[in-house]
Amino acid sequence: MTQDDLISLWLTVKLASITTIWLILLGTPIAWWLSQTKSIWRNIVQPLVALPIVLPPTVIGFYLLIAFSPEHFFGAAWLNSTGFSLAFSFPGLVIGSIIYSLPFFVQPVQVSFQSIHKEIVETAESLGAAPLDRFFNLLLPIAKKGFLIGICLSFAHTIGEFGIVLMIGGNIPNETRLISIAIFDQVEILNYERAHLLSGVLLIFSFLLLAFLYRLDNLWAQKKNLSN
Repeated sequence: MTQDDLISLWLTVKLASITTIWLILLGTPIAWWLSQTKSIWRNIVQPLVALPIVLPPTVIGFYLLIAFSPEHFFGAAWLNSTGFSLAFSFPGLVIGSIIYSLPFFVQPVQVSFQSIHKEIVETAESLGAAPLDRFFNLLLPIAKKGFLIGICLSFAHTIGEFGIVLMIGGNIPNETRLISIAIFDQVEILNYERAHLLSGVLLIFSFLLLAFLYRLDNLWAQKKNLSN
């Protein structure tokens, strides 16, 4: 690998890590609310969260690019407060990645929360457990499978982003050129040997991550059968 490839790989891992951390912070309360509420707003919020699954990333990227523009309120407010534009910047990639990967974190966590019997939460509440205490000592351990799946899927999904990254980040060396963009560059100039190398890294990473998740799922299933 060249130095440019290593930088692209580092930027990709950096983006995936930051995005995953923000998804944990933002996605967890959304997943909990969706799993518990009976509000009519659930019929609007849930499809909005899931929209990136079916919507082409170029469409999301296009509308984000417009929102990031200094001619629009959000982009202008960011520019005035920070001094730089969100479009074609690493922070812009982070915001786009959070939106694009949101359902891959929220949905498995929401399913895990929904599987928790309300009687367990009500019993803990009646025994005087505070909300934070209930969450970290009761809900989180029970829903750990959903959290782990959500974290792994979000991280891997961000690693493999292409369309939305190209739309809002462009192809700026040392700034927004991620590993997926670097592969595209090598294919365009017919440098298949280097494209094979970079693609192989992502292929091996994706396989190992999926193997880890399936292995963990089997271990949990075996543990559950033994406890029964």
